[in-house]
Amino acid sequence: MEATETADRTAGGRGRRQGYATGDARRARILNIALQEFGENGYRGTSLARIAERAELTQAGLLHHFRSKQDLLTAVLDLRDRMDGERLDLADHADGAEGALAALVDLVGHNARQPGLVQLFTVLTGEAVTTDHPAHSWAQERYRVLTTSLTTSFRNGVESGEIRPDVDPAVCARQVLAMMDGLQLQWLLEPEDVDMAAVFGEYVRGFLAQIRA
Repeated sequence: MEATETADRTAGGRGRRQGYATGDARRARILNIALQEFGENGYRGTSLARIAERAELTQAGLLHHFRSKQDLLTAVLDLRDRMDGERLDLADHADGAEGALAALVDLVGHNARQPGLVQLFTVLTGEAVTTDHPAHSWAQERYRVLTTSLTTSFRNGVESGEIRPDVDPAVCARQVLAMMDGLQLQWLLEPEDVDMAAVFGEYVRGFLAQIRA
């Protein structure tokens, strides 16, 4: 009797683990499809029915994993931020401008091989300028964090003597981010004509030459 109960418990535990694995795989599939759909059609142009169809689920099945379209968007943005975070942490380069800019050059080179993520960011950020958009706070916070981190790197560069003392760290940070975002837009529109990684790398080299002490 005890052996049977133990076997039943073992089988039950294995079944639950398999169920969790299946659920995780299905959730990951939904997220990847939603990332593509939001990138191609924006938030307002994306339908849960289309995502569910591509994931081979009913809409009710999709809503079992994500309670609403806004909940799904939040999960997609979190996924994108984790992907970026694996490539870039400006806090690791807070001691100076050159290290931070080199990290950004590396990120742009990586993004040039990830058109779907770049498109998602560009489309959703453009939509998110309206205050009623569900990604509005995300976009604001993203720019706040990036601008603050990059400003700190430039300020530390000034204090260490790496960067000229008359340079405004906050202005430099915004210029660099504007260049990144503008290049991404041009690249998405004309991918065959714009070498985003090469242009940004050349910009950074010239920018550093101008602001070095």
